[in-house]
Amino acid sequence: MLKNKHLTLYVTGSIAAYKALQLTRLLVQHQAQVRVVLTAAAQKFITPLSFQTLSKHSVLTDTFASGNPHTVEHIELADWTELAVIAPASADIIAKLAHGQANDLASLALMATTAPKLIAPAMNSHMWNNPAVQRNVAQLKQDGYAFVDPQEGFLAEGYTGKGRMAEPAQIAALVDAHFIKPSPRLQNQPILVTAGGTRERLDPVRFLANDSSGKMGYALAQVLQQRGAQVTLISAPTKLQPPAQVHLIPVTTTEEMATAVKQQFPHMRALIMAAAVADFRPPQVAAQKIKKQPDQTTWQLPLIKTVDILQMVAHLKQPHQVTIGFAAETSELIEQATAKLRRKHLDLIVANNVAQPGVGFNSDTNQVTFISPHQPPKSTQLLSKTAIAALVIDQLEMLLQS
Repeated sequence: MLKNKHLTLYVTGSIAAYKALQLTRLLVQHQAQVRVVLTAAAQKFITPLSFQTLSKHSVLTDTFASGNPHTVEHIELADWTELAVIAPASADIIAKLAHGQANDLASLALMATTAPKLIAPAMNSHMWNNPAVQRNVAQLKQDGYAFVDPQEGFLAEGYTGKGRMAEPAQIAALVDAHFIKPSPRLQNQPILVTAGGTRERLDPVRFLANDSSGKMGYALAQVLQQRGAQVTLISAPTKLQPPAQVHLIPVTTTEEMATAVKQQFPHMRALIMAAAVADFRPPQVAAQKIKKQPDQTTWQLPLIKTVDILQMVAHLKQPHQVTIGFAAETSELIEQATAKLRRKHLDLIVANNVAQPGVGFNSDTNQVTFISPHQPPKSTQLLSKTAIAALVIDQLEMLLQS
């Protein structure tokens, strides 16, 4: 989605400037071309070299620093830009833009930029709530600027309030969304996605779980929603915020997820089973905390098999429906995933070797192999999970078409 897109990131004076490094990394992982402008105040918090290392572009800091007599630097940058992102955006840069002031490289270039602009404010909560700041924000919204509002949270001043810059992943998702056009094949199609790792409780204080963060499933739901699908997301516990306009069904156990899938799947055009589902559970949940005995050195824990959700779906599936599964393996990736594909009667399986660094559980990146019944396996590079999600949805679109 962002491959070779021209993005300019403006970093202004805020303690949140360090988050802009993570944002740069995410955008570069999405294969965007990212150029960075640092204001003088931003350089008090973070160095140009950090951004240059991540972006692989020279960082711009001074209106008059360019030695090229053939270009006017702020105009060249403005013309190059396809989307401008101001993150973090201080009260100062918001005021400059609202009032048409242009007295440094950032404000000059932004004044000349005709491409869309996305602002992620970051400041103390009292500053954010100041009537002057709110007037400036309202003016910029009227002028066509897009905003990702600051979040409630612990501030640098040592108390909680609204003013924290939105998380880099949220900003990157909005940048992605800007370049995504609804797909005719997915428009208003009901698609079911599962995400997260199920939990099987042992007693009131313990449960069996896995390392799934839910990031892959949530990225799939987000890309589907951006392409126009009607998305239902069945999610085991995660720390993630569900994408906007997605119907969320929260569950905890494998049995709860199976029940939700069984209820929803008959009404769906496709299912993408990205959840990491527990294969076994305790036969019963202890009513009280299980205590260890003074002389106890081992604990025998009986487990029974959980319901196989994809096997259940295979018996419910109608000819017009598409099912896609995931296979997280640590060895014999192609062989294990192909066997699962056939056993579960899937149209596609997305396999990844979670033993590899940066792949699978809890990471922001993934590297997968697509395996289908009638095509040779096809592997991706190590990409952001949002980029992987886009490739999975590309595969889904082809399956829906066929």
